[in-house]
Amino acid sequence: MATLQESDATAKEVRARPAGALPVLLMLAAGYAVTVLVFYPGYPTADARYVYADAQAWQFGDWQSPAMGVLWRLIDPIAPGALSMFLLTATLYWLGFGLLALIAVRRSTWLGLVTPLLAFVPPAFFFVGMIWRDVLFGVVWLAAAVLPFAAVELGERRTMGRAIRAAVTTLALLMIALGVLLRPNAIFAAPFIAAYVIWPLRFDLKRMAIVFVPAVALFYALVPLTYYGLLDAKRQHPLHSILVFDLGGITHFSGENQFPVSWNAEQTALLTGKCYDPVRWDSYWHVPPCPFVMQRLERPDDVIFGTPRVTEAWWRAVTTHPLAYLEHRATFMWQFLGRSNLVLPVWDWLPPAALASEASGQRGNSSEVRAPDTRPEPGSTARESAYGHSPFFTPLVALHDALQPTLLFRPALWLVLAIVVGAYAWPTRATPAGAFAIGVTASAVVYVMTFFTVGVAADFRYAYWCVLATLASGVAAVLASKSERPARQL
Repeated sequence: MATLQESDATAKEVRARPAGALPVLLMLAAGYAVTVLVFYPGYPTADARYVYADAQAWQFGDWQSPAMGVLWRLIDPIAPGALSMFLLTATLYWLGFGLLALIAVRRSTWLGLVTPLLAFVPPAFFFVGMIWRDVLFGVVWLAAAVLPFAAVELGERRTMGRAIRAAVTTLALLMIALGVLLRPNAIFAAPFIAAYVIWPLRFDLKRMAIVFVPAVALFYALVPLTYYGLLDAKRQHPLHSILVFDLGGITHFSGENQFPVSWNAEQTALLTGKCYDPVRWDSYWHVPPCPFVMQRLERPDDVIFGTPRVTEAWWRAVTTHPLAYLEHRATFMWQFLGRSNLVLPVWDWLPPAALASEASGQRGNSSEVRAPDTRPEPGSTARESAYGHSPFFTPLVALHDALQPTLLFRPALWLVLAIVVGAYAWPTRATPAGAFAIGVTASAVVYVMTFFTVGVAADFRYAYWCVLATLASGVAAVLASKSERPARQL
């Protein structure tokens, strides 16, 4: 009798599934349409314009990700300019949330209907139209994680063969590798999500410990092999921006010059005083009154930036003043995680007078508005500067202005939520949904924490993967708790 009742319940669930899936599909289609309407044609940020120029010239540097440039060059014929990258970002974004919603609706109608709505949560949705490698990185990893989850769910009904599941796994691993090439500091986070993709049925801590170091080594080797071996990228020494930031921070907190050059009394006073800004290292580059630092380090007749002299000075400073280094890094991390920082690139949409007024009024307590970069930007157009005046985008900017100072836009909130979701899912780690939640949140937590050592700017966008991972894993954790049973072998 019990077996007949279980079979009847399963049959009812299967019959109900199309009715539940249809509203979800309609919501997903509407969500994609709204995304295109609000963000069309996509906003190419200052960084993205450099990437696009490199892609068109097929001459890459390693300051921005050359992998993003290659990808953009490949998809550009579909819709030239920002539109091609925007459509790719939006498609991956809704593919991730869409597959997750269709998985959820099979077990819970209400959860399936709620999942598409999560895609409109302001921190997640606000960035979909921004062409930034951090945004691309986030949506690529979101799709990479959800694809094998969907394959497992379909595999339970024997609608997907082993060959197709293997192809999905391979595609997901390639997408994880692309994420590492977009954001090399993701090498320590990648093993967690890669392990889930390879073994999506359960999360095994012992197995994770065994594969972690080899996986880190593999992803670490992937970056120079691709950047310099395959793409012949020009070495622009982006790692030295971290070292310069650290030298400036240690100088500030130790009260002693740590740079491998001598400064006059006025410059030394600036370096130990107002030059240090935990918001970003740009104060040593092109923000008055301290550009003299990089001007000296890049002086043509005695170049220091990009040479071993910077590395040696950094090592000497860290070993001589370890507490000053930790204080500097802790100050930066608190700024990044707990204080109000830049969310959208609003300086591009403000007229010069308003920008100067707002920047002067907020310089003392926050980085909500950054002084414009004085470097020339390739491909900048009047249409881009008017992007914020779109009748469909303007309400989002107003919502941004209202929510930006709130806790919702503090990475610390999303970091804590990711930890909570992972802990909640831990008892269900022997299920595909539980394994998904743990693997994805673990990768997000590790990724955010890497900025303690490599962060040089505190913009909210650097925590974007944590936002997406938390939202997606929250859905999976609820699913796992609703059906806590070990997955059978495929």
